Amino acid sequence: MSTNLNPPQAPAPAPAPTPAANNSPNEVKIISHSPIFYWWPVWAMGFILALVTWFMPGAGFMVVVPKGSQTLHNAEVRYPIGKEIKSLPDVEVVAAPAGKKLPRKDENDPYPQEPTIHMSKYKGLGVVFAVTLLLVILITNVPLRGMWSVVVIITIFLLAVILALAGLWERLLNTLDLLAIYINGGGYLFLSVGLFIIWAVAVFFFDRQRYMVFTPGQFKVCEAVGDSEQVYDTAGLTFHRQKGDIFRHYILGLGSGDLVVRTSGAQAHQFEMNNVLWIGRKVRLIESMVRTKRVETK
Repeated sequence: MSTNLNPPQAPAPAPAPTPAANNSPNEVKIISHSPIFYWWPVWAMGFILALVTWFMPGAGFMVVVPKGSQTLHNAEVRYPIGKEIKSLPDVEVVAAPAGKKLPRKDENDPYPQEPTIHMSKYKGLGVVFAVTLLLVILITNVPLRGMWSVVVIITIFLLAVILALAGLWERLLNTLDLLAIYINGGGYLFLSVGLFIIWAVAVFFFDRQRYMVFTPGQFKVCEAVGDSEQVYDTAGLTFHRQKGDIFRHYILGLGSGDLVVRTSGAQAHQFEMNNVLWIGRKVRLIESMVRTKRVETK
């Protein structure tokens, strides 16, 4: 008869299930930008055209001449230098009428002012800048949401096709060729630098004073520059992303959008956060945070 000295051991308890990793962020901040954010194409185009005016082919200088001046081809110019008379044969010059003078630095200066104003000979540069400015003004002030954006795009496409089939494009372009808008390099640079400073101050300082900060269980709101924060609970919170404007949100806004947030309860509030950058990604992060909080509370 044998005796088992090692009694059977109880089975080891099963390991507790590892909770799923929480990938939701601890904080999501939404900033409502002002419409000036969409004006970046204007100052960007101004900088580009300033460089073209100074350095690209066709760059030159502007000369202001009196009314009645004439251009002369294959002319010979004689001019005194000290006691000598020198001449330049076979040149092209602009001759002011008798009794009138070219611009001078001051009235007592005996010599005309040297050309110093940078100007391109291409009149289309100013037209491009003016069209860019007008389009940005139109897009930022006339919102076209959802189907209206599609309707406008289709209308523009059909109009272009109709003009091509009717052979009117050449006549239209010839008419536009009569339009001449000249802006010197300093004009492009002044407008671009001034607008860029306004744009940067608005986007990186004032716009950041209008925000929403979502954290698990609550969110904070500051609706205006200098306003105090208000804190709300995320219980019963609903938010809706409004229909996008193809021109404003996707072309100029690089994927921005408008968000409407509503609280629940007897004193429900509604907040509109316009021109939010990367709105799709931020909405998904907020949904993940709210969903995780609800699961934890259960």
